[in-house]
Amino acid sequence: MRYAIPAASVDAPHTTTLEIQKSRFIGWCAGIDDVADAERLIAHARSYYPDASHHCSAYIAGPPGEDRAIGFSDDGEPGGTAGQPMYRVLEGSGLGRIACVVIRYFGGTKLGTGGLARAYGQTVSALLAELPTREHVPRQRLSLDLTFADEQPARAWLAEHDGEIVAADYHGQGVTLVVGWPLDARVALDALDARLNGRLVVGD
Repeated sequence: MRYAIPAASVDAPHTTTLEIQKSRFIGWCAGIDDVADAERLIAHARSYYPDASHHCSAYIAGPPGEDRAIGFSDDGEPGGTAGQPMYRVLEGSGLGRIACVVIRYFGGTKLGTGGLARAYGQTVSALLAELPTREHVPRQRLSLDLTFADEQPARAWLAEHDGEIVAADYHGQGVTLVVGWPLDARVALDALDARLNGRLVVGD
């Protein structure tokens, strides 16, 4: 299943800022590959805004609907007023592989539990409203053994058929291309083998 993920990275997150009842809410959002990436985004936010009152977070480290590699944190806010509302917005977005951090600078006016939940959810909604996204294509790996002369024709064919080259290993007999093939597409390499006059070898 192909799905949308943030185009922004952990090192260059998408950001927005809201002021609500004199408190400043700074939102960061990025695409992630795993839980470690989400933790790295949170660490970056803490490092960048060390004097903030709170660094609350939520993430889905997998496809939309993922129910295991998820997480959220109130970071000292009253229980259930920050991380969970943030996560609910992410869960309803249809996006996968996504992490958000909301940094709060307290402005002196208490928002109450309902006000906090709305503020954190609103910040994530504002982030997602203008978030650049890209399509994520889950892939399986194939190994193709080629002669040196067949490498460029094979690369051209793979580019035409959404085959993503992950690595190339050159050796005495030629080259082994490691290819990411879309999981939602049938592996049909007969046309490539015909283009290479029957010389294609699919490895393990």
